[in-house]
Amino acid sequence: MDKKRIIIAIDGPAGSGKSTVASLLARRYNYINIETGAMYRALALKALETGVSLDDEAALADLSASSNWRPMQKGISSCWMAVM
Repeated sequence: MDKKRIIIAIDGPAGSGKSTVASLLARRYNYINIETGAMYRALALKALETGVSLDDEAALADLSASSNWRPMQKGISSCWMAVM
């Protein structure tokens, strides 16, 4: 039988404590915290380094799909990087 995964999304304005709450929940319940903002920044950096236009949505989607996303630390991760 497949286990059901729990996904929690936290939304709100900048500076409202989203990352703090996400980190606390992840620690308390032994979940993985994926900070998508860090993923967006990693993808933007990779695009700039490889000459992909930040205005080209299709090229960015391809770049993301071809990237090898890995956690920067083991356990509860708050930042992911795209490995070239």
